[in-house]
Amino acid sequence: MKDILFTAKQQKREIGYIVASLFLAFGVNIYSIIKYNTEWKELYSQWLAMLVVAAIIYLCIIILRLFIWFILRARNAKGISQS
Repeated sequence: MKDILFTAKQQKREIGYIVASLFLAFGVNIYSIIKYNTEWKELYSQWLAMLVVAAIIYLCIIILRLFIWFILRARNAKGISQS
């Protein structure tokens, strides 16, 4: 069985995507507090919901990246077969 290895560069990129998802969820939380004029304690009291939103954002990023990867792969395979 072949081992699957992630390089340090790939790990840093994935950590970057996760951190970006967390910051985006945090920003959405701040925006909703300002828009709906609620208390700022919701910034830390709703941390579990923020983590769920961050996970959903990360999942959307993964789906988008896979979609782009499939398109590029199909495009490259089509270009190679025409040569």
